[in-house]
Amino acid sequence: MPVILITYVRWVEALNYRVGRLAMWGLFALMAVLMWGAIARAGFTPQIWTDEMAQFLLLGYFMLGGAYSLQMGSAVRMDLLYSRWSDRTKAMVDAITIFTLLVYLGVLLWGGIESTQYALEYGERRRGLWRPYMAPIKIVMCVGIVLMILQCTAFLIRDIAKLRGKDI
Repeated sequence: MPVILITYVRWVEALNYRVGRLAMWGLFALMAVLMWGAIARAGFTPQIWTDEMAQFLLLGYFMLGGAYSLQMGSAVRMDLLYSRWSDRTKAMVDAITIFTLLVYLGVLLWGGIESTQYALEYGERRRGLWRPYMAPIKIVMCVGIVLMILQCTAFLIRDIAKLRGKDI
């Protein structure tokens, strides 16, 4: 495999590893917001922002950690036939699966970018009492999708290398 592709795979996996580990810390922010909401509801005046902020933090955690969980092999796989296949067959099926996932993620990114442009152009806000702006969370969503696309292309390169008899 060309050195540039090997470098790309290693760079993407290092980036997604770091972003995923950083996203894990967002769980503590989520817990803090939820705890504050519960304490405020029980003892003080209920806060109008805690539920929506918790939803935004959970979405950020989910979207930014998606590529990391894919990289770590946390995705669910139907193992009925897969475990019996040779490495080449697994690589071929994975390459086809990754390609279809890339098509799906491409459509998702396209819609996400259009939605983000709309949110930025018109100052879109969420309905409710707090009315937070939607653009920041939509930007995080698009970044998460881009990270997934990068990770999927790295997997595709690995699978093609395996089909050619080389490992990265």
